[in-house]
Amino acid sequence: MSASPLLELAGIDSYYGLIQALFDLSLAVPKGKIVCLLGGNASGKSTVMKVILGLVKLRSGWVRFAGEDITGFSTPQIVRRGIASIPEARRLFPAMTVRENLLMGAYLRSDAARVAEDLADLLDRFPRLGERLAQRAGTLSGGEQQMVAMAAR
Repeated sequence: MSASPLLELAGIDSYYGLIQALFDLSLAVPKGKIVCLLGGNASGKSTVMKVILGLVKLRSGWVRFAGEDITGFSTPQIVRRGIASIPEARRLFPAMTVRENLLMGAYLRSDAARVAEDLADLLDRFPRLGERLAQRAGTLSGGEQQMVAMAAR
């Protein structure tokens, strides 16, 4: 028996005004897997992300995260559950240190001990960032900046 997907979309139809952007989209992302959305310009990649984040409303279908139906939730409610988008442009705070950027990702959290545990876990996943915690994010290489952007979400 396989485990339920961490993220699942089914029967998604979404529109921008009268223009339909997504047609009966279904997608399942298993826990622990990395999935990439590929496609040309105007193929719906960004719209899928906006649907997941609750920025684009659905005409039909549903979105589940960790077994919970999040269809119709507000974007802040979705972000609090751990879903975030990492834009290509990285959008770090360049004058702040790597540590400060990473901790900005925990601004909604109140359990300092758990935040510290999660920071240690992130540094295990991205050991290069552990070597750069006191360095200003704007001075990192592009790849290192992308690591910070991914870890801070």
